Amino acid sequence: QLHLVESGGGLVQPGGSLRLSCAASGFTLDSYAIGWFRQAPGKEDEGVSWISSRYGTTNYADSVKGRFTIFRDNANDTVYLQMNSLKPEDTAVYYCAAGPPFRFGEPSSWLRGHFYDYWGQGTQVTVSS
Repeated sequence: QLHLVESGGGLVQPGGSLRLSCAASGFTLDSYAIGWFRQAPGKEDEGVSWISSRYGTTNYADSVKGRFTIFRDNANDTVYLQMNSLKPEDTAVYYCAAGPPFRFGEPSSWLRGHFYDYWGQGTQVTVSS
């Protein structure tokens, strides 16, 4: 069965850091574009970040620019989301998703959840003192 697995969530104080990991089961990530999304209670899903499959092009939501970094570790076939300077408003369940590169030709296409074929089960991030 093909799916993604996220890890690395947890409870952290404001200003702290976490690194989320996204790994694949049944396929490899290097030929897919990867997006990170989050869902907070009572809020709509939000696209957080995205990385292309080949050239490492990245996108970030305005709310996380300068604080979050997405990158690939191709040797371990893992995509990471490094989250620094965390704020309480970053509290959410974070999901990674994989989609074929050809769907992401337009600038805002990475925000469209239906462009992704595979999703993980999510990992909870709680930012609180």
